[in-house]
Amino acid sequence: MNEKIEKELFIASIKKSVLIPILEVKIPAGFPSPADDFIEGKLDLNNIVIKNPTATFYMRVQGDSMKDANIHDGDLIVVDRSIEPIHGKIVIAVIDGEFTVKTLYKKNGILKLIPQNNEFREIIIKEENELYIWGCVSFVVHKL
Repeated sequence: MNEKIEKELFIASIKKSVLIPILEVKIPAGFPSPADDFIEGKLDLNNIVIKNPTATFYMRVQGDSMKDANIHDGDLIVVDRSIEPIHGKIVIAVIDGEFTVKTLYKKNGILKLIPQNNEFREIIIKEENELYIWGCVSFVVHKL
C-alpha cells in the first residue's frame, strides 16, 4: 500500500466507548431553548458510524475533487468495505495503484469515477486500467 495512504488510514475501533449526552429535542435553527431539561441519555458515535467494525476504516481526504459532495480537504471519512459498491455510491477506488475518492458510475457497460467538482475531470475506466473498489464512504467528519 502507498506509504502516504498508510499514514492516513486508521482502523475503526469500538473497544473503548466515548459516551456523549444526547438530547431528545429537535434543534430549531431559530430561537434558543434551554437544553439541560431534555437530556435523554448517552450516545456513542461509534454505534452510529460503525456498522461492521472488522470492515470499517477511517481515512483522511486530501484534495478538493469531492467538495460538491461536501467532502473537503482534510476531512475524515468513514469507509465501510462491507457495503456493495453500486452506481452512485461514493467509493474509495484504487486505479492503477493510486487511491482516490470519487462517485462510482456503473451503467450500460460504462465504468467511470466521477469527481464532485467541475474543476476536475471524470476518470473513464478503460480495459488497460487496473481498478479495485476498496470500499464505500458511509460518513464524513469535518469542522465547520
